Amino acid sequence: MKKLLEKISAIEKETSLEKGDYNLFALFLREESFNKWDILVSANWIDKNKEEALKYLAQKIQKEFTGEELAQISRIVIIEKENSDLPALQQAINTEHGTAEIKDSNFFGLQIKHAFLITSKNRQAA
Repeated sequence: MKKLLEKISAIEKETSLEKGDYNLFALFLREESFNKWDILVSANWIDKNKEEALKYLAQKIQKEFTGEELAQISRIVIIEKENSDLPALQQAINTEHGTAEIKDSNFFGLQIKHAFLITSKNRQAA
């Protein structure tokens, strides 16, 4: 898990420099996910063209991850900046290019077994 987290953190830093800051970039392990992680992302640049953003992020991940690491990822989930649950998460955990760990919580209406928040920052409040 450590290597996967290091690689996803590096991708977050690289893509934020290339495209712009994230409001949220996290790994979530849902209760019913069969040990596959979701990558949650939210950013103004993503909202402008979601399809292109998903393609861009998927290519970055596929380029850096081994087949075994890719097998640990379930999906990339876009959290729109208007999502009413996003500010609460950002207030609870405020980090940028870091690694905040959460266990056994509920976010976005999902029971989360384990989560790593790499960036969780309310840009409107800043």
